[in-house]
Amino acid sequence: MGVKRIYRKLKPTSRCVMGKMYSVSMTSGSCDCTEADFECDYGYERRTDGRCNPAFWFHPASVSRSCTTGMTFLNSTGYRKVVSNNCTAGVIAEYTARRQQCPAQAPRGLHLVTSEASLTATVGTNVTFLVFLEEGAGARTSITVDFGDGHALTYSNVSSMEDGIKHIYKSVGIYRVSAVAENSLGSETTMLYLHVTCQLEHIHLSAPFVALKNKEVNLTAVLWPSQVGTVTYIWWIGNNTEPAITLEGSVACTFSKEGINTVTVQVSAGNSILQDRKTIAVHEYFRSHLLAFSSNLDEHNPDVPEWRLDVSRVIKNSMIQATGIREDQLLVSVLPGLPTAAEVFLLLDKLITEGRPEKSSAHLDQLSEVLLNALNQNLVQFTLRPGVQVTVYAAHLSAAPLVDTSENHSGSAMLMLLSVVVAGLAVFVVYKFKRSQASTSMRRCRTKKNKN
Repeated sequence: MGVKRIYRKLKPTSRCVMGKMYSVSMTSGSCDCTEADFECDYGYERRTDGRCNPAFWFHPASVSRSCTTGMTFLNSTGYRKVVSNNCTAGVIAEYTARRQQCPAQAPRGLHLVTSEASLTATVGTNVTFLVFLEEGAGARTSITVDFGDGHALTYSNVSSMEDGIKHIYKSVGIYRVSAVAENSLGSETTMLYLHVTCQLEHIHLSAPFVALKNKEVNLTAVLWPSQVGTVTYIWWIGNNTEPAITLEGSVACTFSKEGINTVTVQVSAGNSILQDRKTIAVHEYFRSHLLAFSSNLDEHNPDVPEWRLDVSRVIKNSMIQATGIREDQLLVSVLPGLPTAAEVFLLLDKLITEGRPEKSSAHLDQLSEVLLNALNQNLVQFTLRPGVQVTVYAAHLSAAPLVDTSENHSGSAMLMLLSVVVAGLAVFVVYKFKRSQASTSMRRCRTKKNKN
């Protein structure tokens, strides 16, 4: 094992035995190292010629890749001394690993991650980015991090970023964050896409209270706050067993049957999911009118769905008492926002119009006339609370069609429009005619005075 020992040996003819206290003088020293004192180093294997060469799976150059430029490392010769071997000199200098300077390398293996290993962050909070470089992390390798929001930082080397890079995003969005490592031998770029979101607080599903059968209806989900980041909308419409999933906050749908349909929208933003639900009454024929209220109602309007629902019931009962219209022929919906407004829907009496569509227009005209007369005479009133009396007015006729927009059902509306136009023209002609007569009379009077 690399050590030689010299000791005294008894003569072959000697018959005596040395006692326990007798010591044989002995000398020892190290041997010169030979190839036999070395074995193949890690990653090397001995070939048939007795030499240690790299194995097929081992690349000697990879040992220096983790080495930082400007530092040193032990470069293996392919051999290492056998454990407990104490040889010296000889071939030891040839077979022992040599300390060498780390070679300069181009940046390679650049990694950019967040400290939480997440691709989402909340607006207004610190985000810590970590940068790792497998090769070329020398003193002359600079790192530039672009946060994607117009801000960027440059560091002289990787070691100055060991604690991470902190940044705060002030706006919601998807940001392209990139890191560039660069030195005289080359450069390396990596990037990630960070989703910056804020907490979704509330959603409101905007949908018509009443819809026409087989006519397209627009549904819109309104978010608070309006910008929360990447959002997924999940729509459950009617009796559909599978939802419609969109990235937009509005969809269009149609209902092929009359009746009450429920529409639910779920909004997924970040780690939260909120939902809102509305019911839509689908009818083949209806007429609607917008309603206004005395200004004192706005003072007591908290603009919450529960309040609007309660007031809608109160308005409906007041209309039934003032007009005598049946409960199943009236629907009232108080609209969100201020000033307070509402919409009333007049529905057909199936016992009168069933199987006779030609009577639908006349029947709805009759209901509208009764309702508008009551509104114009301030007969529709209700008590919101003791001492607060609210009057309901007719704002204006809704643009909603009586049935649909085809020619068969728009005759009465066109006739009313033509009547208004003709009446206006008649008034204008009479006015011009009277002006003309007055002017002629004035000229005659002036002529007579001049003659006199």
